[in-house]
Amino acid sequence: MIINSTQTKPTITLEVDNASKRSWLSRLKLDHFRNYQQADLAIQAGQLVILGDNGAGKTNLLEAVSLLGPGRGMRRAKTEHLAYRASGFDTSYDIADNDDADRLDWAVAATLENEDGNVQIGTGVPPSAKQGNRIMRLESVTVSQADLGSLLAVSWLTPQMDGIFLDSPLARRRFLDRLVIAFDPAHIGRMSRYEKVFRQRSHLLGEQRGDDAWFSALESVLAETAVAVTAARQSLIKALNDEAAKGWFGFPGVKLLLVGETESWLSQMPALEVEDQFMLAARTARLNGDVTMPGPHVSEFQALHLGSQTPANQSSTGQQKAMLIAVILAHARLQDRRLGRVPVMLFDDVAAHLDSQRRAALFEAVRCLGGQCWFSGTDGEQFNELAKTAQFVKIFPAKSAGQSPVFEVIQ
Repeated sequence: MIINSTQTKPTITLEVDNASKRSWLSRLKLDHFRNYQQADLAIQAGQLVILGDNGAGKTNLLEAVSLLGPGRGMRRAKTEHLAYRASGFDTSYDIADNDDADRLDWAVAATLENEDGNVQIGTGVPPSAKQGNRIMRLESVTVSQADLGSLLAVSWLTPQMDGIFLDSPLARRRFLDRLVIAFDPAHIGRMSRYEKVFRQRSHLLGEQRGDDAWFSALESVLAETAVAVTAARQSLIKALNDEAAKGWFGFPGVKLLLVGETESWLSQMPALEVEDQFMLAARTARLNGDVTMPGPHVSEFQALHLGSQTPANQSSTGQQKAMLIAVILAHARLQDRRLGRVPVMLFDDVAAHLDSQRRAALFEAVRCLGGQCWFSGTDGEQFNELAKTAQFVKIFPAKSAGQSPVFEVIQ
């Protein structure tokens, strides 16, 4: 995805590979991750159903897959919280005496397959890492998140996301940025740069330090980055709206909306003028003693149900759920159409929260996409419609501390 910030209306150009490539994971290995001391799972392409009791490790398994893509994964957990801990067992096992007790290292590795062959990918915190810094690897070579993101896209839906349209503006912006990153992994760097400089400026204002030249330099970086971030978001929304407006398999048509001063300026003037306007607004606020300023950190992201013309935050719980699934599916279709690939999709305990009709529609939609999809749940009967097409794996909890859950392929 290429961003041009000098045009009147900045756009992203979605690079197209006409040969659609289906990528999937054929093997997943965990080392010292969450409740898995060691795990090795062979996987078939297509649909995978992970069954098990609550607490068995189903979500942890899906989280491991999510960490193979750009970003912080489906739980946004701190890296030090991902390391294995032998807890929840009887007191005869003293974790303080366990060599693993203070370890912060962990690893997730996978074999990524496509029509051209396979590559070995992975992520984790090596024992030698300082401050628990996570790295990404491709064929044993350390690479950037953007490098792996160009090979593998991962999309997910969890019960915690059900209230995304009622959640904080920050949570919605993070959701939008994750959608952008699938097309443009470099968006991670732009967001990181913007947030870092924004914090520096806020810190200086709070301590009443720094001269005008110092602040102007920071605000110049913020202006340039804000335009790039906003342009990427707007262009993705435009492309996604074209896809999501149609609805699919009974899921509603949806229109996404992004509102803010920077967005308004970009619709009215060239990008370079927007940068000047941004700097003027930031300087004016600073000189007036106002710590607030415009930018992508305050943009409002929402959605509209096209059938009823009702904003998502005013829709019923069922409508919000259907709209969210519609957006996730439209995003996957857009990747297939524009990038020639379908993301690996993770649906954590989603089937349990859908009625039978919606559940059947989701299964059929995923089947039509043709990519790999992981479902988790506690009730195997909810997945009966996948009995002839999916691989079913049951997770049995570890029987004692120091052991890992056990996988059993049941179908």
